[in-house]
Amino acid sequence: MPLPPILFEDDAMIAFDKPSGLFVAPDRWDKKRENLMGLVHDHPRYGHGVANVHRLDADTSGLLLCAKTKLALDFLSGQFQSKTVEKKYHAFVAILPAEAAMKVIAPVRDTIGALPDAFTVEVALGEDERQPGRMRVFKGRGGKECVTEFRTLERFRGSARPGAIASGYAFVECRPLTGRTHQLRIHLAAAGAPILNDPFYGNPDITLRLSDLKRGYKGREEEKPLLGRLALHATELTLKHPTTREPITITAPTPHEFEVALKYLRKFSAIR
Repeated sequence: MPLPPILFEDDAMIAFDKPSGLFVAPDRWDKKRENLMGLVHDHPRYGHGVANVHRLDADTSGLLLCAKTKLALDFLSGQFQSKTVEKKYHAFVAILPAEAAMKVIAPVRDTIGALPDAFTVEVALGEDERQPGRMRVFKGRGGKECVTEFRTLERFRGSARPGAIASGYAFVECRPLTGRTHQLRIHLAAAGAPILNDPFYGNPDITLRLSDLKRGYKGREEEKPLLGRLALHATELTLKHPTTREPITITAPTPHEFEVALKYLRKFSAIR
C-alpha cells in the first residue's frame, strides 16, 4: 500500500490523510497487520526518524500528525498532553428514539429526530474489563474525565423504510477537550445519537442507503450503503508550530463518501 496523501510537510512535521481501516501503529493483537507508521518507516524518504504525535482509531479517517525530529516530537506531544491542541472531527449520526438509546445520560435532543445547535457531553470513560479493546461509561467512581463539545451542522429526517429505527440523522462537528480512546464514539452513543456504522457503540440495524431516504426507491436488490464505514473523520488540528512557535491550522478534505451522503441527504431528507 502506498503512503496516504500528505496534507502538510516541512522540516519539522508531516501530516497524512489516513484512510478508514488503516491502523496508525501495529495492532496489539496482530503485529503483522499493515499500519501507517510501518509504511512511513519503510519509505526510503522518511525511515524511523518519523514518529506519530497522536493516534486515530483504525476505522476513523483523516488528519494524522507526525514529527520528523526529536525536538518537534517533544514539543508537539507536550501540546497534546496539556490539552492545548484544538481538534475538530465530523461525523454522521443516527438519532435514536428514547427507548432505543443507551441508558446512560438523558438524551440531549430538544425534539424527536433533532439535536440542539450545540451541546456538551461530560461523561467519564474507562476500559471495559468485559470487552477488551472497548471503553465504557463510569457513572460513579472510576473512569477518567472526558468532555466533548458538539455542534449540529445539518439535520435530516429519519429513514423512509417501514419499521426503521432511526428517527433522524445529523451531520455533526465534534471538538474533544480531552483525548480518551473512543471518546467521540461513546459520547455520541451515550447522547442517543450514535455514529453510523460504529460496530462497538452503534446499532447494526441502522444503515444509510438511498432507499432509506428516497420514498418509492426502485433500485438494485443488493443495494450498497451510501456510507459503508465508520462515519467519523478527523478534519482539523490547530496547534503551535514546533519551530516558529506560531499557531498553525492543518485541515483534511471531506471524504468522497461523506460528500455523496451529504448530497443525497440534502436532496431527499433535509429539514428546512
